[in-house]
Amino acid sequence: MNILITRQMPESIEAEARSLGDITLRHETTPLTEAEVTKALQSFDVILCTLGDRFTSSAIAAAGPAPRCRLIANFGVGYNHIAADTAKAAGIAVTNTPGAVTEATADIAMTLLLMTARRAAEGERLARSGSWTGWQPTQMLGRQVSGKTISIIGMGRIGKAIAKRAHYGFGMQVRFFNRSPVADPGLPATQLATLTEAMTSDFTVIAVPATPATHHLIGADALAAMPRHGILINIARGDIIDETALIDALTRRTIAGAGLDVYEFEPQIPAALRSLDTVVLLPHLGTSVLEVREEMGRLALQNIADFSAGRPLSTPV
Repeated sequence: MNILITRQMPESIEAEARSLGDITLRHETTPLTEAEVTKALQSFDVILCTLGDRFTSSAIAAAGPAPRCRLIANFGVGYNHIAADTAKAAGIAVTNTPGAVTEATADIAMTLLLMTARRAAEGERLARSGSWTGWQPTQMLGRQVSGKTISIIGMGRIGKAIAKRAHYGFGMQVRFFNRSPVADPGLPATQLATLTEAMTSDFTVIAVPATPATHHLIGADALAAMPRHGILINIARGDIIDETALIDALTRRTIAGAGLDVYEFEPQIPAALRSLDTVVLLPHLGTSVLEVREEMGRLALQNIADFSAGRPLSTPV
């Protein structure tokens, strides 16, 4: 097989990949352009891609009715950058890497929640500035986390992992909104009937996959349902939140803050968000742990090996 890997991977994954076929390693840090996507589909049997490599319907169509590529193995859980239905119609299978990212992503959710509630990023900037004058009884008062209510939007693997941390680690009252009933969330938790009701908790964490149905799921109406002291956390995908509506809510202080690891037009982060002390911003660190990235890579390679051997794919989308 002729295999393209679109971004630099951990050394162990690149070494293992060489056993699967003729490997082309693209070490640029930027995503493939649409023209590069089309050319790759025409030139390689398998493409191991990742976030930002936009396999749009037009790029796939431009590769012709019978492109050489038969498998797009996505390095990541989210695959909203891939027109999966168009790919499948062209005879190209698509896989992703669920499971591997669960614990690390849940950790980042709690990191953002604590940083935002306790104003940690703001405090860190103050400490570095050299202008801190010392402890004061009313200095940088944040919000209590222990014992508060948390709503999780999307009670899948990651949502349940976040709920476990919130409930058992901080004694939080867990509520959640999910499109389908969840018979056993694995801990004491209340499933709510509507998104609006879920948005009324002290903290709301977005953990749904990015699909056409969840695009701008959190818009002006959902944000208006949040209490003024409410804090919103997003570790899913940026376009699940209407970023313009979020900036408006934060600027007007109708919500207290937000912790974001993902952005609607990533890697662009609006200046309005960057200027707000009530927002904690991370550069998409959800899975940034070597062990996790290696596990993701191994799962992507397992799908490629499955394809090569004619076996059912391990994690098709």
